[in-house]
This record gives sequence, C-alpha cells and structure tokens, in this order.
Amino acid sequence: FTSLRLSSLNRHVKTHSDEKRHVCHLCLKAFRTATLLHNHVNVHTGTRPYKCSDCDMAFVTSGELSRHRRYKHTLEKPFKCSVCKYSSVEASKMKRHIRSHTGERPYACDLCSYASKDAYKLKRHMITHSGEKPYECYVCQAKFTQSGTMKIHMLQKHGEIVPKYQCPHCSTFIARRSDLGVHLRNLHSYMAVAIKCSYCEAVFHERYALIQHKKTHRNEKRFKCDQCSYACKQ
Repeated sequence: FTSLRLSSLNRHVKTHSDEKRHVCHLCLKAFRTATLLHNHVNVHTGTRPYKCSDCDMAFVTSGELSRHRRYKHTLEKPFKCSVCKYSSVEASKMKRHIRSHTGERPYACDLCSYASKDAYKLKRHMITHSGEKPYECYVCQAKFTQSGTMKIHMLQKHGEIVPKYQCPHCSTFIARRSDLGVHLRNLHSYMAVAIKCSYCEAVFHERYALIQHKKTHRNEKRFKCDQCSYACKQ
C-alpha cells in the first residue's frame, strides 16, 4: 500500500492492528476506527444518513450507497480484471475472481484437506463437520447441511410442485428460471481469454469445462517428497 497522504497511510496501518479502542455504548462491541463504530451505532438507531439521489433508498454507510448506485442506477463496474474481460461492481468480488486465475485457496479447513478461495464456502463446508442442518425443505421439513442438497431434494422428491428448468448444456436441474440464467452465465458462457488449469497446462474457454477437467486431478498426489516415497494432494 502506498499513499501521498500521511493520514491515509496511518489509517491503512490501523487495518493491520488488532487494537479495537472504539466501543459501542449500547452493546459493548469494539471497533478499530471511529467510522466503523459510527456506522455500527447507526444500525442500532435505524439511522440511514446516506440517501440515493435517484430513488427513495437510504443506507447506513457510504459504501452501501455506492454499491446500490452501481447495481441499480449507473451500472458501473470499476474493478477490471487484468487477465480476462471480467469486471465487477465491488473490489471484494474482484479479489475472489482473481483467485480463479491464480488458483489461490487461502481459506483452509482445520479438520480436513478442503480449501476454498471464498470465506463463505469454507463456512458452508464447516457445517459438514459440525452436523448442523440449517436448510429446511418447506414442503416436508427435511433438513440439510447445504442449500444445494436441499434444492436437489426438492426437485427429486417434490418435483410436481417445484418448477424444473434443465440446463441445455449439462445435467443440472434448477428450480428458478432466474437461477438458470445465472448458471448459464457463470458456467457455460464463452470466455475470450482462456483460463488455465491450476494443476496442468490445459486451458479452457468455458468455466464448466474447466471444472469437469479439474475433477480428473482430484485424486492425484502431485506433491512428492524428494527424500522418500511420500506423496500428497496439497
């Protein structure tokens, strides 16, 4: 991180500190900066000081307002990938996207070899170890550890009352037409810049083809000890 302003540098340095001196007087939760505390108190009081100039929406933080305007009004995507044509409304989404090029998976499970490029996916994975089943079928009240498993259950067991849309490119069944559109864009749209497999030299112009290809590497033990015959996946 570099900055022309000392105040910006000092503010950035605080992000590396665990010190949380700013305490909420309502719930005693602590924050690193006064701005974070101020935004938090606004949540308690229901104050939404950041109002959209194009509609009636209002928000707790300026960041929420910026995201709203980009999604709903300006349609601006200022964060652009340097490797492919992907662009994003939010910096956090771009950070996750870049990992699809680098193969980086910084969120690792403490209990098994699973690792993810996304903190949310690791959190969802951890449920498989805890035995918690937070997703409940609204038809028969059966419970599941993951939302995807619940959706498959609903399509297979309650298909007569749940609409089914099959992907024309793979065997996936999806309950909502809008979700089918997202599935097609994310997995089956042609990408002008090919994505390289993180395990070998193969390249792909479709994300689904890359995912299917990576499954062929699932049981490979690519990391070999040069002192003995030991080999492992990670």
